[in-house]
Amino acid sequence: MSSIIYLAIDTPSLPRASELVRQVRNHIGGIKLGLEFFCANGHHGVHEMRKLGLPIFLDLKLHDIPNTVAKAVQALHPLQPAVLTVHAAGGRAMMEDAKAAAGVHTKVVAVTVLTSLDQDDLRAAGVSASPHEQVERLALLARESGLDGIVCSGAEVAHARKIWPAGYFVVPGVRPAGAARGDQKRAVTPREALDNGASMLVIGRAITNALEPDQVAREIEATL
Repeated sequence: MSSIIYLAIDTPSLPRASELVRQVRNHIGGIKLGLEFFCANGHHGVHEMRKLGLPIFLDLKLHDIPNTVAKAVQALHPLQPAVLTVHAAGGRAMMEDAKAAAGVHTKVVAVTVLTSLDQDDLRAAGVSASPHEQVERLALLARESGLDGIVCSGAEVAHARKIWPAGYFVVPGVRPAGAARGDQKRAVTPREALDNGASMLVIGRAITNALEPDQVAREIEATL
């Protein structure tokens, strides 16, 4: 089941990112590159990471007016990402245009509620719904917009899978049993996320901050 583990590379250092992937490549199925890496290394960095031979999940969480997001997605075509994120809060038209602009081999998935947010955070932002209710609402909107799936926490993925059986579900904020949660408020273990219906497990600091990343990645793979 290592194919569903994507290593989150949250570093601005291209050499460090490449070395991490080389260490754990036998126990992961892909590489997640986020804003920190992309802002530091741009297209060049993504091209260099592609040379390692693993699928790229480009987690840029695009969120703007429909035309701007569509043009941004088109600008990413040369990178050939396997998966690309937009924010579901951008609305139906934005998501429709993002999917229409994506390459045929790129899954476009919508970020619903960040795993760093809880009920109090949503309320402070003017959202009265619970995280569970908000994920459901945005999952249905993403499905109606023609997207491939959503990003949600392991706490909501089981319900999301029920209302969207054919969806592709990316679960970040995954932490092995006993690992520090850091800024993740709705984290689950890799096994729990998989059992709940995750299509992709995004795991970062638990592996990348370890003294022996390869050993930790192997141990996580064994639990699946």
